[in-house]
Amino acid sequence: MKIISIRQPWASLIVSGVKDVENRTWSTRYRGPVLIHASRTTDKISDDEFQSRFEMAIPATLPRGGVVGMAEIVDCVSTHPSCWYAPGHFAFVMESARPLPFVKWKGALLLRDAPPALIELIRLN
Repeated sequence: MKIISIRQPWASLIVSGVKDVENRTWSTRYRGPVLIHASRTTDKISDDEFQSRFEMAIPATLPRGGVVGMAEIVDCVSTHPSCWYAPGHFAFVMESARPLPFVKWKGALLLRDAPPALIELIRLN
C-alpha cells in the first residue's frame, strides 16, 4: 500500500468522493490502494475563488497532519475531463475513495510505501 500527502481542502474532497483526480507535475505507474494524508498546510485558494471555480463552499472543518482516508489509483493520465483536473499536470484518477478515522502522522513528499506501523495503527482504529 502507498501513501500520498495532499493539502486541504483537496484531501478531504478526495476521501469524500467529490474530487476524482489528484493533480501532480509527475506521473506514476502505480495502480492500487493509497492512503490519503492531509498535510498540515492548506492550499492558498480563497473561499471566493473556490466557490466560483467549483460551485461549492470549502468544507468548514478540515483535519490536518494525518491520514484521513484512502482511495484506489486506477490510472495516471496527461489530460482528464474532470472539473478538478489542472491542465499541464498529470491526473491520478481516484476511485473507491472513503474516509477513515483520523490517524495523526507526519507527511512526506511523493507517492511512497506506507510504513507498516501506520498500516497497523489504521487497522486498530
